[in-house]
Amino acid sequence: MDKGVTPNVMGSRKADCNTPGSACYDPRFIGGDGVVFYFHGKSNEHFSLVSDSNLHINGRFIGHRPVGRTRDFTWIQALGFLFNSYTFSLEAAKAATWVSEVDHLKFTYNGQDLVIPEGSLSIWYSQEKDVKVERVSSKNSVIATLKDTAEILVNVVPVTKEDDRVHNYQVQFRFFNLSPKVDGVLGRTYRPDFENPAKPGVAMPVLGGEDKYRTPSLLSADCQSCIISQGGSDQKTSPVIDFGTLDCTRGASAGYGIVCRK
Repeated sequence: MDKGVTPNVMGSRKADCNTPGSACYDPRFIGGDGVVFYFHGKSNEHFSLVSDSNLHINGRFIGHRPVGRTRDFTWIQALGFLFNSYTFSLEAAKAATWVSEVDHLKFTYNGQDLVIPEGSLSIWYSQEKDVKVERVSSKNSVIATLKDTAEILVNVVPVTKEDDRVHNYQVQFRFFNLSPKVDGVLGRTYRPDFENPAKPGVAMPVLGGEDKYRTPSLLSADCQSCIISQGGSDQKTSPVIDFGTLDCTRGASAGYGIVCRK
């Protein structure tokens, strides 16, 4: 069974597709420039969402191609992070049917499976205290914090009642120190010199770049646009980006750095 990814406000303790800063299903983003765009990617492949000098985030896309359609319908099923020379991943594990009493989240840290005890407010820290994972509820909802860099709120829910698929994340990103050279499907929209090619007034503005952002695996920073191994800590950074006032339901000017349902 499938699951995917979405960003939501940090003021809330749980992601919700109908609240500010949400992101669901076939990835619809609101970039750092406030413009709504879609990035479809391709099923069973990985793409760089954010790549900066000290942070890299990949998404694993899954989905299917309906009969008669020219592209895959995709969801983001897993997130992979490279941070301070460590790796961390979280994913929505496959399941035959959705059972809310079962935890569908899986984690790894530095390539090892990570067990986070179920229970609301259960917290795990890395040995260096630079990664923190806190359960928002007993199952299927967590906040992951990368020290001084980002917060990610993840909630796993079924995609639809019709196909009873689990492959849907609801995720919210909050970034603290992005550099002017940040890249990635989402990250590029935070660059001060970014000019969004999305055409105003188009019902579904799609930004491409699959070849530029494709990575060979969830925890790889090998792509044409990947910059985590380039540059240094002397780059100027932007202030914290707060999603507390975002609303996905109000169109292209609704918010920044988020993904919303269609």
